[in-house]
Amino acid sequence: MQSINPFTGQVICDYSEYSSTEVEKIIAKVDQAFHSWKLTSFEQRAVFMKNLQARLLVKKEELAGIIVSEMGKVKREAIGEIEKCASVCGFYAENAQYFLKNEPIKTEASESYISYQPIGTVLAVMPWNFPFWQIFRFLAPALMAGNSGVLKHASNVSGCALAIEQLVCESGFPENVFRTLLIGSKEVKSVIENPLIKAVTLTGSTPAGRSVASAAGAALKRSVLELGGSDPYLILEDADIETAARLCVTSRLLNAGQSCIGAKRFIIADQVYDSFKAEFVRLMSAAKFGDPLDLETSIGPLARVDLREELHLQVEKSREMGATILLGGFIPEGNVPFYPPTVLENVVPGMPAYHEELFGPVAVLFKFKTEEEAIRIANDTVFGLGAGVYTSDIENGKLLAEKGLEAGCVFVNDFVKSDPRLPFGGIKESGYGRELSMIGIREFVNVKTIVVK
Repeated sequence: MQSINPFTGQVICDYSEYSSTEVEKIIAKVDQAFHSWKLTSFEQRAVFMKNLQARLLVKKEELAGIIVSEMGKVKREAIGEIEKCASVCGFYAENAQYFLKNEPIKTEASESYISYQPIGTVLAVMPWNFPFWQIFRFLAPALMAGNSGVLKHASNVSGCALAIEQLVCESGFPENVFRTLLIGSKEVKSVIENPLIKAVTLTGSTPAGRSVASAAGAALKRSVLELGGSDPYLILEDADIETAARLCVTSRLLNAGQSCIGAKRFIIADQVYDSFKAEFVRLMSAAKFGDPLDLETSIGPLARVDLREELHLQVEKSREMGATILLGGFIPEGNVPFYPPTVLENVVPGMPAYHEELFGPVAVLFKFKTEEEAIRIANDTVFGLGAGVYTSDIENGKLLAEKGLEAGCVFVNDFVKSDPRLPFGGIKESGYGRELSMIGIREFVNVKTIVVK
């Protein structure tokens, strides 16, 4: 297992994959730790979680450096990612006890109530694109609920995985409450089948989600999946075009476009199509790509060369089938896996750019005449993670968000982002279950009914 700096091409570190025997021993230790951890009070757990929050902030420059070196995220975004991890730790340290307090239910019994109890060790299978945030949005609620956790991270960010394990240890949590497993994807099924693993959560591709869901289902274990997305953004006739274009470009280029909830498809009212397109292309073309450690850089390299090749193939096939490239659409010279901001139009069903997730800085523009047509285009996808609506008519925007768009979250006059206070997840082939908020912490607990006569 290797971590390779995508900007320099240098090998950062070679890691030895854990043997099946080592994995079983670690899981056994984590399970043993769970049986004492589950008996701790919320107050005790919160002390450790706040320690973890503090350590993240103290070490944010160092931790951001690991992110930059392993997957190429620009430094200012990497620092923001660490700060967001700290915020989710603080959120659950302060709110877990309230979210999981006993709920009295009036029945004929003298007392009856719902009690939320931890279920055991949860396996997290996580991707490289947000190598700290994806883990912490699972880790913070899982540990505050009294569960223990094991992490199978993407192989190219093993340094991030081990750094997270070390952070948990340094923050005072009991030994083995959270551990990292350095294993390949082929070993995930056997880990899920381990009787000491009680549930699994995955963030990743739809094929990976199918595989994990199948293994979890066969083992009768609970799972939460956050998968791919092809988020549509509706630009209505009455939208503030300059603001909409700026926010849409920000969403499309965040993390070099390598985001499940990045804005990807822009469905624009016929009356404002040309003005939005002109501003959108101008802002996309102004993005500066370069050294991710340079704070002036707005877009870094893609995480791996093969990812760029796959993205370019999608663009090329769409062009060959009739799509128009307004900007970008080429592989730059040099060995660094940059991909330029790219804008396509005249994309129709049958093209890769119409149906597939474009995991990089590629945007697709569509035109609509009626809101019904806009909703049809937006929902004509297997995905359903996020969506956006830009309009000056807030009530109409809310109506389209609630009744029209098929997605797990819809933002009106802003781009989609996760927030510890709000549930996050998708529908259709974007997955099921929710992370974050009160709903997220209740995904991996035993909702236990207690009745006293």
